Order: sequence, then C-alpha cells, then structure tokens
Amino acid sequence: MATDIKAPTFPESVAEGTVATWHKKVGDSVERDELIVEIETDKVVLEVVAPEAGTLSEIKIEEGDTCESEQVLGVLGAAGEGGKGGEAKSGDTKTDDTKTDDAKSDDAKGDDAKGDDAKGDNKSSAKKPAGGKQHDVKAPSFPESVQEGTVASWTKKVGEAVKRDEVLAEIETDKVVLEVVAPADGALAEIKVQEGEQVESEALLAVFSEGAEGGASDDAPAEQASSDDDGEADAKVDGKILAPAARKLAAENDLDVAKIEGTGKGGRVLKEDVQKAIDSGSAKKSAAPKADKPAGGAKAAPAVEGERPEQRVPMSRLRQTIAKRLVQAQQTAAMLTTYNEVDMSAVMALRSQYKDTFQKAHDVKLGFMGFFVKAATEALKRFPDVNASIDGTDIVYHGYQDIGVAVSTPRGLVVPVLRDTDSMKLADIEKAIGDFGSRGRDGKLGIEDMQGGTFTITNGGIFGSLMSTPILNPPQTAILGMHKIQERPMAVNGKVEIRPMMYLAVSYDHRMIDGKDAVQFLVAIKSLLEDPARLLLDI
Repeated sequence: MATDIKAPTFPESVAEGTVATWHKKVGDSVERDELIVEIETDKVVLEVVAPEAGTLSEIKIEEGDTCESEQVLGVLGAAGEGGKGGEAKSGDTKTDDTKTDDAKSDDAKGDDAKGDDAKGDNKSSAKKPAGGKQHDVKAPSFPESVQEGTVASWTKKVGEAVKRDEVLAEIETDKVVLEVVAPADGALAEIKVQEGEQVESEALLAVFSEGAEGGASDDAPAEQASSDDDGEADAKVDGKILAPAARKLAAENDLDVAKIEGTGKGGRVLKEDVQKAIDSGSAKKSAAPKADKPAGGAKAAPAVEGERPEQRVPMSRLRQTIAKRLVQAQQTAAMLTTYNEVDMSAVMALRSQYKDTFQKAHDVKLGFMGFFVKAATEALKRFPDVNASIDGTDIVYHGYQDIGVAVSTPRGLVVPVLRDTDSMKLADIEKAIGDFGSRGRDGKLGIEDMQGGTFTITNGGIFGSLMSTPILNPPQTAILGMHKIQERPMAVNGKVEIRPMMYLAVSYDHRMIDGKDAVQFLVAIKSLLEDPARLLLDI
C-alpha cells in the first residue's frame, strides 16, 4: 500500500521551504523513522522521516524546488516495490538477472561477508609517502580574544592523497571553527596533535609531504593502512580490526566488539560476524557505553530492556562558552523581562501581497525577520539607553545600531551581527540572515561576524515557542524575543475577531534601563509592526 511522504507542518512565520537534499533515491528501501529528505526554510532545516518501512517509489518534489506546509513530497511503497523514475525505464520488466546499479552496488558491498580473502588483496599497501618537500602544518593565528583551540577532527588520514587548499583538519575555539588546509598537493606524513587535544595559536599540528603518493606510513597503525574497495578504512576497536560495514552494524546495535569472533583474514571482523553475534545475542554490552572522544552531536545508544544506559560526552568549547556567558549574564545583570503582544495581520498581508515581486526583484524571500530588525532599529534610535552597553562602571552609548541575530547551528547557538542596520534595506537584511544561517550550519562563520553588537533578536517561534524569557548577551543591556504566530480571538472595535498574534518579550538590565523605557521601547516595536507604514513615514 502506498503512503504519502509529506512536508512537516511549517510554523506560521514560515510560508514555504525548499527541498534541500533527498537522502534516498527511487527504489531505495527505508526503515521506519529513517531520514528521507531535508527541507530548508528561511529559518531552519526540517527533517522528514519515513512514516513506515518500505521502498521509495516516487519523488514528486525534486531538490531545489519549493514546497508548502504538509505538501506531498514523494510516495513510499511496500518493501521491494519498484519505483517510478528509478534506474529501470518505464515499461521495462525487471528480472532477477537485471539489477539496477544500486542493487549491484549493494551486492558488491555484500561481498564483504563472502569474499574477504579476495578483498584482502585490494587493501592499499602500507608505505611512506614518497619524495617531495616537507611542510609544517600549523594552527591558524588565533585572534587576541581566543587563547587556545581543540582539534575537532582530522578530515584526512596519514598517507591519504590531498589536493592543495583541501581541508586537512578543523580546530574548534570557543567562538568559531577554523579550517586548516593543505599547503600543496601531497599527503600527510605525520599527525602530531590528535583529535580532542588542545593547541595554541600557530602550534605545529602535522608534517605534510608535498607530491607524496597515497598510502599510510610504516609508523601508522594497521587500521589506517587497510581500506575497503569503497574507500572506507578498517578501524581497530577493542583490539580487533573491523571492516567498515561491520563497524557500522556493531555501533548501530551497541555491541561489545571484544566479544565478536572475526573470521576474516588475520582475525578481521566482517559484517557477517557481527550479524551472527546479533542473532545469537552473544555480544551484548554488560555496561553502559562510554564515548571515546568528544562528539557535539553524539546520540545516546539505544536502550536495552532492563538496562539503564548512560553516556558521558565532554562539552564542546563552544557549548562551554555559551554556558559560561549565560550564567555570567544572570549573575551580573539585574535582569528583568517585560511582555507585550503584536497583531501580525498587517505584516502578513504586506508579505503575502509582495513576496513574489520581492523575490523577483531581489532574489531573496521576504521573511518576517527583516520587519523586526527594521522596527527594532527605529525603536533603538528613539530609546538610546536600550542601545547602550555597560563597561565596568561606565555606560557606552552607541551612535549606530548593530543588531545580532541568534542562529541555531549543529554546534550550538551563535549570534552573528548585522552592521549599521539603519542603512540596510529589507532585502539586504534578508540576504544577510540567510547567509548567516547557511554559513552557521556549515561552520563557516568567522569571529569577525560575531564580534560587537549593540542589541540582539532571538526567534524561538520557529521551533514552536509560544512565550519565553530571553537571556541577555553581555555587555548588551537588552534582547528581544520573538515567538510563534498563533491565531487567537481578540477584541477589535467592540467585536471578537480571530487575529494572528505573537507574544514579544524584552529582557533588559535594570541597572541601565528603567522599566518605563523598556515598556515604551517594546510598545514602539509593537506599533511599528502593526502599522508598517510608520517605518516609511518615520513616525
């Protein structure tokens, strides 16, 4: 029976999205709750998972196309069903002897369990990188505000062929992730600082051999030297060498690798060995798993009935910094929050009327954040105390408006800054925010993007928050919280009408800002949003 794969229900502040990535092709089998497609909106990326197990039989919305809330994206058929638009052409009859390229690829991977001896001949030989000038690979020069960083990941292994300017490693600081690139074509000869270790500015990370051939050095561990036909390397876990397919299967089922007997060459554990262990139940872990290294997005192992699993994962440097600053804000500021609500009818009508024309003219979607940034900018000009900051016992008044926009990334919350918003047009604001979002997800935001700022806006409404109390971003003295747009009955001119309403919250430092100014500041934003013409007339 066919099942529709639908887009999620978008928040009211999100009108439409773009199909960013299909993780499955037509004809691929999927498990229930497995990720199928990602939809990118102007605020967040939404994941769509399989409503049940089956086979992806049709894709209705291709990558790059826009979709609306709850629109049908594709069709999921019963397991084993062929798909429309798949490898086999329409009208062709598949036989057991004619398989798609995907099926052949799967068979080739399945040989991991059968033809290991043959695969052993395909392992890359262990050798030192040949010839070539050697370079020291050093950490970047950190800004003065960054003392040290942590090697988050090595994207290349010793001996692996690398092109000039290709990323070798990522260094995570308490503000941004910095990339270290290859100085020339060649290969890593030696890694001196391992993942998870701390480094200082311009510290030596590795030795790079220019023009070197691929292949691991003699000093490299055995698990680096051997690799499968698909390019993935074997890995040594608990004293045993696992094939990539076996390693993945063991991790998914949370097995104790030490209890699995390898039947491959040299005791190598194959996918077949892991499957046997799963069937027999002989490799279950007796204790809760421990994380070998930091993993910001690490997921807890699946719970086994009767057990109480736990997982200890070190905080990333960015998460530590976020925690420290939030606690600092609550301990040092006399923080208070005032609330109001805004009728979004006018903004929504304006956006609906001009969104297509706006996109054609500026090549960017017209969102809600641009209106809030412009309204906040005008309100900050009227209430300079809200745009000020505290430096020790001094008050610093800013004659400009630099507004930070909180962006959620896989590594944590960051606040890139829009500079001189008074001189920015709506299109400039929307383009900048979209750029912040995409670079934030890719870890490409620089320190210069997040320095400074005189005021901050955070939008919890994209996640469904109806009301919250935002925390200050020191040394700023105020922050605006946006929330979900929700239709509610309102009294309008003596009659009850259903209006799209949003709660607004302004948290402020009472040491600097009086309650009267904070309330009037929020009322000014409310007035500008409920009658956007005021923004043009400057009234």
